[in-house]
Amino acid sequence: MKNFLLLIKSALIFCCLGLTAYAQEANKLPVWALGGFERETTLNPIISPDSTTRFFDPVLKKYVGWESNDTFNPGAAVYKGNVVVLYRSEDKSGVGIGYRTSRLGYAISKDGLHFKRDKAPVFYPDNDSQKKYEWPGGCEDPRVAVTANGTYVVFYTQWNRDVPRLGVATSKDLKHWTKHGPIFEDAYNGKFLNIPHKSASILTRIVNGKQVVAKVKGKYWMYWGELHVYAATSTNLVDWTPVVSPDGNLTELFSPRKGYFDSELTECGPPAILTDKGIVLLYNGKNKAGDEGDKRFTPNSYCAGQGLFDKNDPLKFITRLDVPFMRPMASFEKSGQYPAGTVFLEGMAYFKKKWFLYYGAADSRVCVAVYDPARPAKPDPIN
Repeated sequence: MKNFLLLIKSALIFCCLGLTAYAQEANKLPVWALGGFERETTLNPIISPDSTTRFFDPVLKKYVGWESNDTFNPGAAVYKGNVVVLYRSEDKSGVGIGYRTSRLGYAISKDGLHFKRDKAPVFYPDNDSQKKYEWPGGCEDPRVAVTANGTYVVFYTQWNRDVPRLGVATSKDLKHWTKHGPIFEDAYNGKFLNIPHKSASILTRIVNGKQVVAKVKGKYWMYWGELHVYAATSTNLVDWTPVVSPDGNLTELFSPRKGYFDSELTECGPPAILTDKGIVLLYNGKNKAGDEGDKRFTPNSYCAGQGLFDKNDPLKFITRLDVPFMRPMASFEKSGQYPAGTVFLEGMAYFKKKWFLYYGAADSRVCVAVYDPARPAKPDPIN
């Protein structure tokens, strides 16, 4: 009997060890991936709605509570030794996602964690050449990067509540911007101008400790798209040419997968990173409800994935994560105007030898998670 009990005990220990090993293996990031990222537990959310700030809207010609309803989906960059976050803010002009007006707020931080916010937006719809593309929905979901010579570029969604388009603007200080219009306006005689397009992740790399826009084969590259991941190239950062197949259709680099966390959408996130192991693209995967999604994760939730491309050929897709490295876990990531849960990646800044990842929580708040290559955290558990 004693031997039998010892046998049972040994079997239980073996099973437990086996399950533990399996769980760790399932959540272990490959060597090419970035992370894990550790959420800031005492400060998150770092930016929340503010009902006290007012902005005189040049289109409405009246003061509005421009960030009173939601603040989310931020872009980020380093400027003069500080981290600057441009965050999407929504007023109370409508009901539901996409039916309010969005403007971009400005927040600055010396440590990447504690932010001071401007009282007025620095980027917004105006009575300018872009009004027909940006009003009344506004300027949404910025992705920000900087060139080696200090020119900042932002890619954002121009939303007129008809067709979402990728717009581009440039700046030297992240506050004063020159809008250049839709990025695909001239490509292929405007073939893609009126086709819905959003979510641009320009290619960057680390040079002398700074994250800057990169070129491959003499061109700037970006990944873009919401349903699929596409690519585009440019010689001037303003005018972009989508990559198409011989039949003239957009080239799909990777797409949603049945049974995975990215079964409904594969939406591009922050600027992609050129590393010695390849090009790493962080993206937002939406889990499809029903039998086609991954039942381990909440239906319709947005989780964070990573894909890998060849460092010498940005069009050559190699692999991607099968499970997300981040998923909605905290209460503020699963409540707000998107209760299914969202960790929506848009801004990432290389700052003090760490990666600061800024993301939208449930389309309602701005949060931060940090990856320290010297002491990486564990990726989020699967369940």
